[in-house]
Amino acid sequence: MKKILLFLTISVFAINAFAQKKDKTVFEEYKAGFYQNFILKDVSEVKEKLNPEKKEKKFLMDHSGLELPNKVNLYKREWSNPVISQGNAGSCWAYSTISMYESEVKRLQNKEVKLSEIYIVYWEYVEKARGFVQERGNSLFAQGSEANAVARIYKQYGAVPMSNYSGLINGRKYHSHDAMYKEMMAYLNSVKKNNAWNEVAVLETIKKIMNHHIGMPPAEFSVDGKKYTPKSYLNDYIKINPDDYVEILSYKQEPYWKQVEYKVPDNWWHSKEYYNISLDVFMDIVKRTIREGYTISIGGDVSESGFSRKTQVALVPTYDIPTEYIDEDSRQFRFSNETTTDDHGMHLVGYVEKDGNGWYLIKDSSSGSRNNDHDAPEFGYYFFHEDYIKLKMMGFTIHKDAVKDILKKFE
Repeated sequence: MKKILLFLTISVFAINAFAQKKDKTVFEEYKAGFYQNFILKDVSEVKEKLNPEKKEKKFLMDHSGLELPNKVNLYKREWSNPVISQGNAGSCWAYSTISMYESEVKRLQNKEVKLSEIYIVYWEYVEKARGFVQERGNSLFAQGSEANAVARIYKQYGAVPMSNYSGLINGRKYHSHDAMYKEMMAYLNSVKKNNAWNEVAVLETIKKIMNHHIGMPPAEFSVDGKKYTPKSYLNDYIKINPDDYVEILSYKQEPYWKQVEYKVPDNWWHSKEYYNISLDVFMDIVKRTIREGYTISIGGDVSESGFSRKTQVALVPTYDIPTEYIDEDSRQFRFSNETTTDDHGMHLVGYVEKDGNGWYLIKDSSSGSRNNDHDAPEFGYYFFHEDYIKLKMMGFTIHKDAVKDILKKFE
């Protein structure tokens, strides 16, 4: 009799576990959005590739009929600058992290500044070229990087305002680094082929290529009537200490409560400064710190069928995995089989509670967040359900004061 009761209890539990309402799906026809209608039109090299007759369908979660908190004014948010576009350039890591630093300047100094992302991108390419030479072509030279590259470049080269270096020249409205990257890559391949590993000469050539495409970054400039160098602007004006920012990671393939290497291609310099923590602590930090006034530069995967550019909402559908089964194993499973990739960086700036669930306001520089009404406050933002962060966002950058209790466990 006890065995029968135990069987019934287990059966009822199993039924209840899968009893949540099932999400619907839909095949949506491909429609041109902000990327095609604005950025590609500004990039003359690819105009001929734009095919308005293209008809693709993508398997997506059907968001129709759902009550979604996809309005910016529903969220309690911290200050951040208006969203700007990264254009056709793989620089989300710079845009998201610079946006976070701008919010930090406001939080710490009560100053509103707009910092140059392309200044960081410029010097990161220089450092990638240096790595390419020193590793004799075995170090990755690509457009992507990681959030902590910003701190590394700041310490080495300082910072500049956007007004002094936008990287947009010859009347261009949006960035396109494809031609510049191809030219640099072709040159580096020739260096490797000819065994011409003169680091000084290589770096000077890389700079000349970038100077032609995005201009030369300033060595000195004026702000509020006072002259600054990039380093004095960082130290004396915005007063940001790059060493005050830490990288938080949660993946099971490395030991928890250790500083580890984040093993993804964009961590091309093999940084081992990531604080790897368990998923429950990871989620607790996200939930707690935004409510304490900190914003975070967060990164992970935005390729799932529950991620809609139409509603700007990111959900985890029931046909993928039920809420109660999202854990360290399901998260690692997707990272290990590469259905979760380190493909995009964004800036988490706000939150709201709805029906007992946490939702997060995500500021984004990519084209997908800009497909809707240009005049709407939602233009340039996503709305992430907490499940999506739990399953698909791998790590984030934050001020060390926000996680000082966590960091003590690593000492």
